[in-house]
Amino acid sequence: MSGLDSRRIVGLLADETRRRIVAALILAEEPLSSAQVGERAGVSLRDAVDGLDRLQGLVEPVGDAWRLDGDVFQQAARSEASPAAPSEFADEPDDIAKVLDRAFADGKLVKFPTKRAKRLVVLDHLVQRFEIGRHYPEVAVNESLREVHDDVAMLRRWLVDEQFLDRSGGMYWRCGGSV
Repeated sequence: MSGLDSRRIVGLLADETRRRIVAALILAEEPLSSAQVGERAGVSLRDAVDGLDRLQGLVEPVGDAWRLDGDVFQQAARSEASPAAPSEFADEPDDIAKVLDRAFADGKLVKFPTKRAKRLVVLDHLVQRFEIGRHYPEVAVNESLREVHDDVAMLRRWLVDEQFLDRSGGMYWRCGGSV
């Protein structure tokens, strides 16, 4: 491991000459000599040698040539990635919590899944807002759903279409979902 963190990598890449050297190495299919690096980067041999020297850890020697150590970027990203926030849905099974964590933020529906299986998980979560056996006027359904998302018509339609709620005469009732 090179020991380069993202701050150090950004510092190395702040210089135009070093960015050009890295770009030349990224585009190369095989290690390049210092002269080839200079030529492809459009810099003098002296600047190429100095730049390669400064880029130690990000670039590595391969015999008399140089190559970019692409793993450095992944290592830096992993080492500085913030730990995952605790799930808002820790009481749910892991697979369900994962879907809900992606769909909700601070109790609001921020991303409606496009895959039906994941959408059903979200709808099942939403229908829990309604008691089994109780009838709700549309206004009450709208108020409850508006707490999580502004497009209550869409949510109501999905809940009815996927048979989580049923409706008749302006009244809604829960007819599906987990208990």
